[in-house]
Amino acid sequence: MASKIYFADLRASFKKNLLSKLTILLESVNLKGIIHPHSLVAIKLHFGEKGNLAFIRPNFIRRIVDYTKEMGASPFLTDTNTLYAGTRGNSVSHVNTAIENGFAYAVVNSPIIIADGLRGASFEEIEIDKDIFRTAFIGKEIVEADALISVAHFKGHEVSGFGGTLKNLGMGCASRKGKLQQHSGLSPKVNRKRCAGCGDCVEHCGQDAISLADKKAVIDQQRCIGCGECIIICPNKAIDVRWSSDTVLFQKKMVEYAFAALTGKKGRSVFLNFLINISPDCDCLPFNDAPIVRDIGIMASLDPVAIDQASVDMVNQLSPMDNSCLESRNMVDDDKFQRIHPEIDWSIQLSYAEEIGLGNRDYELITI
Repeated sequence: MASKIYFADLRASFKKNLLSKLTILLESVNLKGIIHPHSLVAIKLHFGEKGNLAFIRPNFIRRIVDYTKEMGASPFLTDTNTLYAGTRGNSVSHVNTAIENGFAYAVVNSPIIIADGLRGASFEEIEIDKDIFRTAFIGKEIVEADALISVAHFKGHEVSGFGGTLKNLGMGCASRKGKLQQHSGLSPKVNRKRCAGCGDCVEHCGQDAISLADKKAVIDQQRCIGCGECIIICPNKAIDVRWSSDTVLFQKKMVEYAFAALTGKKGRSVFLNFLINISPDCDCLPFNDAPIVRDIGIMASLDPVAIDQASVDMVNQLSPMDNSCLESRNMVDDDKFQRIHPEIDWSIQLSYAEEIGLGNRDYELITI
């Protein structure tokens, strides 16, 4: 049976603005039937790296918080710490970055609790018994929450092709140990002819795995954790993944972690995708490139697989934006994410998620 996806476009009026349409979406998925009084509700989102402005506006998050509080629940905003050397590698800098990006309590009416502790070492070991992982390491505060609302900014991604609900759950709910497990199969390499020896990758690497030798970057594979951030940070595109089965395995690992994040929360999870400012790469970068298509709207569902499938389909039905990273401007119904990251088959995450019972790729789109 097709899963229901509720969709609100960005048309607004005096009587119905975007915040009121978001409320209608929450009503459509029957959030009041999922969130019980006195429950602790994790609102899982991405606060945005410092310098990146593609993240979801705090005003939308405030509406979700207020609606949840109307049910007598206690929501908190959450994410887990990163592996790379950005501004969210520990809870102190993570919360400071969130506040700088507008997620202060006075704005969002909710506390921020980083789910995996001060340095990413606070986790619960979740038994999943899947093809790759027997157990997964999920941020403790997400595991202990009574319910979960996933709020994902839908965009491209340099390793999974696109990032939506599944990535927000799989990578976003994993502790540092869990992130290491997922990234362990990725192995970047340096193209010495392209490398200009600028040192940007050296400065950005959180594992001290990159150094300069003879004015060229060198990666210590023993130290490298495969997080892939050096691939995007390099201004000369001199670092790339050893494309083989790496990204296939990565996507399957990520999906198994999404399964782990939802373990114990059957019937107590809701998923939203914001198809706004659809950037070509992850919000973890300290910048965001121009959107690849126009802003589309907001989706809500009880199915994490269907909502990502619907989001991909909706993006691919549109014409590319002028002045974006997509080279041709006259193609409609083509695969935008495959054109940005041609080595990545993003459909793997969806098909594997369906295979292990996370959801259904068939959907019914209901426009509110």
